[in-house]
Amino acid sequence: MSDKVSMVKCLVWDLDNTLWQGTLLEDGEVRLSDEIRKTIVELDARGILQAVASKNDHEPAWQRLEELGVAEYFVLARIGWGPKSASVRAIADELNFAHKTIAFIDDQPAERAEVQFHLPEVRCYEAEAAAGLLGLPEFTPRARTIDSGKRRQMYQAGFRREAERADFAGPDEEFLRSLELEMRIFPATEAELSRVEELTLRTSQMNATGVHYSDETLRGLLADPGHEVLVVTMDDRFGTHGAVGVVLVERLARVWHLKLLATSCRVVSFGAGAVILNWLVDQAARAGVHVVADFRRTERNRIMEIAYRFAGFAESGCACLEGAAAGGVERLHLAAERREGSGVVKLIAPELGVGLGLVK
Repeated sequence: MSDKVSMVKCLVWDLDNTLWQGTLLEDGEVRLSDEIRKTIVELDARGILQAVASKNDHEPAWQRLEELGVAEYFVLARIGWGPKSASVRAIADELNFAHKTIAFIDDQPAERAEVQFHLPEVRCYEAEAAAGLLGLPEFTPRARTIDSGKRRQMYQAGFRREAERADFAGPDEEFLRSLELEMRIFPATEAELSRVEELTLRTSQMNATGVHYSDETLRGLLADPGHEVLVVTMDDRFGTHGAVGVVLVERLARVWHLKLLATSCRVVSFGAGAVILNWLVDQAARAGVHVVADFRRTERNRIMEIAYRFAGFAESGCACLEGAAAGGVERLHLAAERREGSGVVKLIAPELGVGLGLVK
C-alpha cells in the first residue's frame, strides 16, 4: 500500500439496502449476505472500527443487528431520524477521530451528498462498493499489529470505563484505584515489532523525541545485547488497553541511555509515563549507573517534557555519555536513586540490572 494513502480508521454503515438487504420498516425481514458478513468480520480483524448511522427506529434496528449476530462489531450506533451528517459527526467526535479518517457507506445518493456537503473530508461510498472494500488500499493497513484484532474491544471497554468515571463521586485517585490497573513491561519480540514501530510513528504528544524507528532498525536493536527494546501494556477490570508504550534503552557500563520513551495518549490520565520513568530510574539505581535521556521539543510533546521534569531529569549533569546529541535533541541527566512503586498501578516488569527475571 502506498504511504500516501490515508487509512480509514472507522467505517460508518447505513443499514437498509446497504448493510442488509431490504428495508426494515417495510419488509420486516431483512437479510445479511455472506459477503457483507465477511467484510464486517475482516475489517474488525484489521483494526478498523465500525459504526452505524441509520434512519430507523433504534430498538428494532439494533435488535435485528443482534439477531444477525453482528451487533457486537459496532462501537457506536446513531439510529434515529436526524440528518446522517449529524450522526457521522457525532461518531467522529465521540471517537475523537479526524473526519478524513472516517468513511460512510449508503445506498442513497441524496444521503451521501448530504454527508459530503456538511463533512467534505469524510469519504463516501455507494452500497454496491461494500463487498469490494477489503481490496481498497485505504482499508488495508500496511501491517497488522498485536492490537489490531483487539481495537474494537478496547474502544468498547473505554466507553464503559468513561461511563463509570462520569458516575463516580469520589476523588480521581480513588477512581483510578478502583480500576485495578496493571502495567506490564517486557522485552519486545518480533511479534510486537509492528506495534512498536506504530507507536514511534503515530504517538506525538507522548513521544520524547518524535523519532520514528523503522522495522529494520528495531530488528537490529533487538539483536544487539547492549540495547533493550521494551513494550508496555496496560489492563484493568474493564479489559485491556493493549500495547501502550515503548522504551528504548542502551545499557552502558556507567550510564543507561534512554533513547526513546513513547506512550499512547489514551493512558496519559493514568500517569503511565511517570510509572515507567520511576521504574527505570529505580532499576538504574539498583545497577549503580547514571541515566541520560534524549529529549527533543516538538509542538505537541509538552506533556512528555513535564513527565521528564517531574521524574528529576535536568539539562546539567555528568559528561558520562560519549558523542554529542544531534538534530535538536537535548540530553537530560539524572543521578539515579531508588524509587517507590506506584500506589495506583500494579507493575510487573523486568529487573534490568541483573537480567530479565520478572519482579513485582
